[in-house]
Amino acid sequence: MTSTLSAIAVDCRDPESLARFWCDALDYVVHGEAEGYVGIAPAEGAGPRLDFLLVPEPRTVKNRLHLDLRAADTDQDGEVARLESLGARRVDVGQGPEVTWVVLADPEGNEFCVLADPEDG
Repeated sequence: MTSTLSAIAVDCRDPESLARFWCDALDYVVHGEAEGYVGIAPAEGAGPRLDFLLVPEPRTVKNRLHLDLRAADTDQDGEVARLESLGARRVDVGQGPEVTWVVLADPEGNEFCVLADPEDG
């Protein structure tokens, strides 16, 4: 017997704001809300939920887990520009100039990567 990935929990200072960013980034919709909690899920199709949970302390260190995104309707540069327009920013986590991915951070500083098209190498 195996497990399936149901949700990824994200501790944050502002669940509503962070959920809005990720809904726009991933074409997700809010599926549940309660005090200190906002859950989002794919608008269509399958995929894991993201659950944003209010915590009192700010994020202080590099993520131990991060999301890797791949553009669905554009190239990597176009997707990075779109995500930056939503509030993401480029960050340096020591990745070096030779990598094919771009490291960004969401509005609360959680790092994630935008991967190149697999046909680009």
